Amino acid sequence: MIEFFRLKTIPEVLEITRRFMPLKVELIPLAKAYNRVLAESITALEDVPEFSRSTMDGYAVRAQDTFGASPGSPALLEVVGEVGMGEEPRVPLGPGQAQRLATGGMLPMDADAVVMLEYTQELADRTLEVYRTVAPLENVVQRGEDVPAGTTLLHTGVRLRPQDIGLLAALGVIEVKVYQKPRVAIIASGDEITSIDVPLQMGQMRDANSYALAGQVAAMGGEPQLLGIVPDRLELLIEKMAVGLAETDLVLLSGGSSVGTRDLAIAAIRSFPQAEVLVHGVAISPGKPTILARIGSQPIFGLPGHPVSAMVIMEVMVRPLLTCLAGESQVRKDWGRTIKAVLSRNLASTIGREDFIRVRLCPAGGNMWAEPVLGKSGLISTMVKADGWIRIPLNTEGLEKGEEVEVILF
Repeated sequence: MIEFFRLKTIPEVLEITRRFMPLKVELIPLAKAYNRVLAESITALEDVPEFSRSTMDGYAVRAQDTFGASPGSPALLEVVGEVGMGEEPRVPLGPGQAQRLATGGMLPMDADAVVMLEYTQELADRTLEVYRTVAPLENVVQRGEDVPAGTTLLHTGVRLRPQDIGLLAALGVIEVKVYQKPRVAIIASGDEITSIDVPLQMGQMRDANSYALAGQVAAMGGEPQLLGIVPDRLELLIEKMAVGLAETDLVLLSGGSSVGTRDLAIAAIRSFPQAEVLVHGVAISPGKPTILARIGSQPIFGLPGHPVSAMVIMEVMVRPLLTCLAGESQVRKDWGRTIKAVLSRNLASTIGREDFIRVRLCPAGGNMWAEPVLGKSGLISTMVKADGWIRIPLNTEGLEKGEEVEVILF
């Protein structure tokens, strides 16, 4: 029991999670690559676009032929044909000439601008009146302006967004090498835990944790696998953990991580060959009785049984581990996940631990207020009522009302 009180700080735990290696690499179709992590850098083998094209419906012109044009004194050009969509222009553009061109159409040779349709009038004798001067390259995207050949825009370790996939499609990439998605086994433990599809008996509670954790795993880019509920019997827990270790890349054990006589997680972990308990107890609230271990090269997290504690640990510690397993080395700043707010009341804390406090966002008086949603870590409704949480640092006695805080949004 003594080791439980040798608490590790959050930075120490995160340093341990970084020791785990990415999973294997696989080749997948581009259409299935959203939210996957690149296992290779992508360099453009061709220009994008491959030809100079119009960004407006109008007429391809030589810009100098329009200089000085105005509604009262239009430039007069000769219309010498039309460039069809998806077609290569048949003839170059001569001085004083124009060709009809739609948005996305290829610019004729020697044309350097496009005049918008609304600033022109084509007469019956194929004379074009241009009522506005256009500058060179106006309404034109040049060849290679988007991506020049030889440019590396996407690097190993980047998680692919829709715009990244669009770029790869524009480059003609059909398949990409990505790291395998982490498969995550979720095991609920405890005699008091029962399935959500059976009537409750006195003293029992439904398995809310498995479903909440599965949602978090999916949101983090993993593949959750619910392995069910295990009663407080060591041999059954070992058996279920063996299934998780055989079929997945990470095992999450919900409950059984504390130091009570019925908490079996540590004993079950140590029953496996090559087992090593890396963390048992973290200087965090809620979530102090957290376990991080490895069996061989596979990680296993023992999460607190209280729903709020488990969900906090998932966000603060399991997410970084999943990031490592998924090969995500270039983590983009997610600007949308935090917001500044003003704290609505004093909050006390204990020096030597980091506190994560659920808060509700309330706009009032020209400010965005962070109103604490207080409650025990077993009350999952506090997570539903809250919009996010704030962090009270390790060696701080608390935060004061009116202080600006950073809210980490759900």
